[in-house]
Amino acid sequence: MKSILLIGLGRFGKHIALQLNQLGHQVMAVDQVEEPIAEILPYVTSAQIGDSTNMEFLESLGVRNYDVCIVAIGSDFQSSLETTANLKELNAALVISKAVSDIHGKFLLRNGADEILYPEKQLARWAAIRYGSNHIFDYIELDSSHAIFEVSVPKAWVSMSIGQIDIRKKYNINIMAVKKQGRMDMSITPDTVLKEDLTMLVLGEYRALQKCFHI
Repeated sequence: MKSILLIGLGRFGKHIALQLNQLGHQVMAVDQVEEPIAEILPYVTSAQIGDSTNMEFLESLGVRNYDVCIVAIGSDFQSSLETTANLKELNAALVISKAVSDIHGKFLLRNGADEILYPEKQLARWAAIRYGSNHIFDYIELDSSHAIFEVSVPKAWVSMSIGQIDIRKKYNINIMAVKKQGRMDMSITPDTVLKEDLTMLVLGEYRALQKCFHI
């Protein structure tokens, strides 16, 4: 469990708050407007109305005591930059800031952000890969070169064992698990036989995955 300071309760900020609550983290939510604070209050540890560009207000929150500070302000460019800079000046341990563009992200990094979130860009990439193909069911980007895909079993592999396919040797790709009707099975071996009604979770270099599964 972590203690998290979440600043900005627009659509993105609200979703983060709800997810953090489900995961059991302690969340202090902050926004300048009363309405979003009232809506999210049942799902967070505490909440305050205030201006995050005001150094005195931020300092009163005890910024240093939080494991993570998330700046979920997206539409107000200046407030996003000032809040990020103020948090780092107050020695926040880890500042994660939302950006709406590459230029916004660059300025946030210059103002002290440790990491940048690009919700629209990241979701757009996921959606393009997911819905641009009939055999891709999920996608997680690990870094610029590696990813995990959930893919259907190619027709040529049906009724073959993982050992027979030897995907690791041919493509340097690992089959991490198989899924059937939403249930995951990670206890796979070289003798595991692939069936038409399964999907596979595969890990590897993005280019190798593209080549192997025609992504």
